[in-house]
Amino acid sequence: MGSIEVTILGQKYTIKGEASEEYIKKLATFVDEKMKEVYHSSPGISPLKAAILASLNIADELHKFREDQENITRHIEERTNALTGLFD
Repeated sequence: MGSIEVTILGQKYTIKGEASEEYIKKLATFVDEKMKEVYHSSPGISPLKAAILASLNIADELHKFREDQENITRHIEERTNALTGLFD
């Protein structure tokens, strides 16, 4: 398990994990960008509130992605069943 130093909103953090350094840095950059988006839209916000709002934005993206994936999977299953019915 390695340690990687990342910077989010000017603060340095040491992250320990089994993922590659490249992957952890990619995640940190993503979080940093989300935090900056919140700061740009609400300049006087506290770091804690910015972190919570950024987390909610990330969670929203994740849930929308999962919902889209479920819809695609359901559509593929429906199409597969319809095509399979043609061979019966």
